Amino acid sequence: MYIVPYSYGESEYVEKHSRFIARVWPVNSEKEALEHLHEVREKHWDATHNVYAYSIKEGNIARFSDDGEPSGTSGMPVLNVFTSGGVNDFICVVTRYFGGILLGAGGLVRAYSKAASMALDEAGRAEMKVVCAATLECSYAQLERIKAETARFHIAVDSIDYGAGITMTLSVPQEELEAYIARITDVTAGSVTPVKTGECLKPVKI
Repeated sequence: MYIVPYSYGESEYVEKHSRFIARVWPVNSEKEALEHLHEVREKHWDATHNVYAYSIKEGNIARFSDDGEPSGTSGMPVLNVFTSGGVNDFICVVTRYFGGILLGAGGLVRAYSKAASMALDEAGRAEMKVVCAATLECSYAQLERIKAETARFHIAVDSIDYGAGITMTLSVPQEELEAYIARITDVTAGSVTPVKTGECLKPVKI
C-alpha cells in the first residue's frame, strides 16, 4: 500500500514579505493534476511564480517546475517534501508573490519546502488500502450496540437505511473484515452477520 493526501489542503507562509500560498490536491491522473495547475495559474495570473510538483503512482509519473525561480530551488524541494514521506498521487502548487527582498537559493528552498509541508499537513495523509464493501441488517434494538462495535473497529459507515429493519452499508479494511464479522456475529448471538459485497482501493486516514 502507499500514502496519499487525504483531502485538499491549503496554507500560506510569509518570508521576508514574500507570500507563499501552497495548495495540495489528491489526484488520480496526470490530466487531473494539470487541471488543478491550470486553475491556480488562472486565479493567480499576477503571481511572480506558480511553482508545482506532482507524482502519479500509475505510470510512475513525477514532474516539477521552478517556473522561473533559480534551478533547483523550488520545484524539486516541493516534490521532495512528498516523496521523502512516501506520498504519491498528488499535485502541489506553490504560488509566490515577491516581497521585494531576495531570499537566496537556500532561503528559497526552505520557504517552498515549508509552504508545501504546511499544506500537506492541512490535507492530512491517508494510506491506500484494500477496503471491503459490506452490508448488514439488524433491528432497531440492536443498532446502538452494532454502531459501538463498528466504531471500535474504526470502520466507516457509508449509509444507514431506516425501514422496517435497518440496513447498514460499511467500508471495512480488508485485514479487519474477518474479525469484524466474527465480533458482530458474536454480540448479536448469530442473528446479524455482515456480508461482503465487493472491494476496492480506498484512502484510509492515518
